[in-house]
Amino acid sequence: MPPVPPLAPSSAPSLRPIVARVAALNLGYFGIEITVALAIGSVALIADSLDFMEDAAINLLILAGLGWSARNRARLGTLMAGIILVPGLATAWAAYEKFSDFAAPAPVPLTLTGLGALGVNLACALMLARHRDGHGSLTRAAYLSARNDVAANVAIIVAGLATAATLSPWPDLVAALGIAVLNADSAFDILKAARRERQAAAAEAQA
Repeated sequence: MPPVPPLAPSSAPSLRPIVARVAALNLGYFGIEITVALAIGSVALIADSLDFMEDAAINLLILAGLGWSARNRARLGTLMAGIILVPGLATAWAAYEKFSDFAAPAPVPLTLTGLGALGVNLACALMLARHRDGHGSLTRAAYLSARNDVAANVAIIVAGLATAATLSPWPDLVAALGIAVLNADSAFDILKAARRERQAAAAEAQA
């Protein structure tokens, strides 16, 4: 992929309200999902709720960074890659704690909460899709988070159905592990986008 050009000032106003809506949706559903996660003891829902909080933070950072130079967007993109790794680390700790109380979460709330999260993340991914390649690592971070959360939500729904069939805690734990892996993959993608922006900024400075 060629280096990403600096964000055109005229494109920022069209993106700003979209990013604000995505941040509000993510923050709102974080409150719902973490409440259910703690009530039923679901590691997968804890992981996904932390993703919602992370997505809200990323989109608020994007609001701050719109209109910045490629060099500064690259720096912010690198910071956001680190933010995306935080839920994965928290998920690993929650999974470790789960082994001390190896009980299956309630399957119906698990499945229904996953369905609600899927609706929210589909809406966010669709809003961000047309901006995912044009504005460097910032909007790529937001789009990748929303896209990966859609996949995570499908895994949660499947885990809920498998839990109902088996009454085992393993489907929930496997879904949580998958969410952590997705987050790590996204972080590396964002780091690559940030590196391309730094290269573009260096080439522009030499021109």
